[in-house]
Amino acid sequence: MHEYSELMRFAYTYVLKCADENMYIGSTDDLKRRMCEHAEGACADTRKRLPVELIYYEACRSLDAAREREKQLKTGFGRGYLRKRLAFELGSP
Repeated sequence: MHEYSELMRFAYTYVLKCADENMYIGSTDDLKRRMCEHAEGACADTRKRLPVELIYYEACRSLDAAREREKQLKTGFGRGYLRKRLAFELGSP
């Protein structure tokens, strides 16, 4: 039988709202660590867009699945989905 902690291992696709009001979409196998990296300016893509706020995430069964979802959300359709889904967080009506 699997240990419970092993069963609860997930990877994440996440969306940040940056200070420039744009979204940043990423994926990781450790969301807490990755958020600390963003907050500390350790990520080149968001360093000049601080502060950032985590506004959405999805749990995936593997890092490969999270990266695939990240690619989907970075398409025009994916960004449209996020804008609709996150209208309140993004300040849209």
